[in-house]
Amino acid sequence: MPPTPEQHPAPGSDPFTPPRPEQARAQRVHASLFRIAERHAATDEQRRRQVHPAVLGPHEAVRLVSFLLSGAAQHEDGEPEVDRADITAALSLVPLVRGEMDELETGLLQMARGRGMTWQDIAFGLGLGTPQAARQRYERLADRTATTEEGPK
Repeated sequence: MPPTPEQHPAPGSDPFTPPRPEQARAQRVHASLFRIAERHAATDEQRRRQVHPAVLGPHEAVRLVSFLLSGAAQHEDGEPEVDRADITAALSLVPLVRGEMDELETGLLQMARGRGMTWQDIAFGLGLGTPQAARQRYERLADRTATTEEGPK
């Protein structure tokens, strides 16, 4: 007699069902955001260290324009609608934000290696398939950030 649906193990717990990497990655991203927020941004004081209190940083500016355009953030009374110049300004900041993210990722990878993490550990964290892919990513980022800091080679 075939098993009933109630007898089937939960998704991911069946050793004969291959994992779905995209689903596992999405769950890990959510858990990662929750963990960091819970541990390092739980109080107003902890959150204040994330953003300069008087100046909107490039990342926040791009995110704000994107959120306002998509409807994820609501305009306040009297606030102007996002216009083409706002969009152009946000697009102009994207390369800077990307460069900052590259530098952050490079530094994080260097610190992970310094703390004894293997390329396999790092590949898992980045959602990459192999340790070689993680190392190659680091090498590309390190080369790109070195070029940015020193100017074009």
